[in-house]
Amino acid sequence: MNEIGMMEVGGFQVGHAQDWEAATGCTVLLFDRMSPAGLDVRGGGPASRESQILSPVAQADSINAILLSGGSAFGLDAAGGVQRYLEERGIGFDVGVTKVPLVCQSCLFDLGVGRADVRPDADMAYQACVNASGEPPAQGNVGAGTGCSVGKYRGMARAMKSGLGTYAVQAGPLKVGALAAVNALGDIYDGAEMIAGLRSADGTALSNTLEELFRDTAAAGNLFTGNTTLGIVVTNAGLNKTQLTKVAGMTHNGYARAIRPVHTNADGDSIYAVSTGDQAGDVNVVGALAAWAMERAIVRAVRTARPAYGLPSWDTL
Repeated sequence: MNEIGMMEVGGFQVGHAQDWEAATGCTVLLFDRMSPAGLDVRGGGPASRESQILSPVAQADSINAILLSGGSAFGLDAAGGVQRYLEERGIGFDVGVTKVPLVCQSCLFDLGVGRADVRPDADMAYQACVNASGEPPAQGNVGAGTGCSVGKYRGMARAMKSGLGTYAVQAGPLKVGALAAVNALGDIYDGAEMIAGLRSADGTALSNTLEELFRDTAAAGNLFTGNTTLGIVVTNAGLNKTQLTKVAGMTHNGYARAIRPVHTNADGDSIYAVSTGDQAGDVNVVGALAAWAMERAIVRAVRTARPAYGLPSWDTL
């Protein structure tokens, strides 16, 4: 296995758009052809659109695009901009009288950073489509990662800045790439080392969310809800929707290795898995590669983030 650029997987373009002042943005993946996709949601507070068409028992077997955005549930309007962009170009599922672009979307909660009254909308998502290309996507404080933060168990006063990261690997002919917008309640680990998350009460050092959580036990109360880590895995393996749903589930192992705690009721943690090629590949191999790529994408999202909105980054604490 060796590292490659995410765009080397092939079959898609990535575009960002953001409002840096308001601390929110969106990231779109546009597929070169309608592509099979699966979804696994394990957080207790997701905000999503068209997620049901990815169920293995739903009729649709492929989609045109995936949009990740800030704005919490308010941001769900943004997918209309992606649909408009694709419709103008005659792209979508042919229903006879027209072509309907199939666009799935998931939102993260960034309303507690920047401005709560400005959210990604259809115009911003349309601009992300205009910006989409096959070039290596920008990382850090961009797109859906613009308003991302981590370590929010005690609120934003002790949180840290995170962002958006990508990572990709190749094993033989198989290629797997991961993209993550990291906006977690918990702390971020690179292997055994905690690199970002909950800060100490005076803000000068790292604390530990799990240790503070375990001390609170049943008295923890209402967890701060400004969270959700969103991920997309793309592979050149020719897998169907059911197999990709399994890959998405296996990819959550990457979340679990890099984020502690993860999949809480205060998170809406979701992962999409998409097949953009026809390479023969075993679903178990692809899932294992995807989990590794996602773990590294999460770490990169933290390491490429810069201080913003009063939040320190991993290298400035």
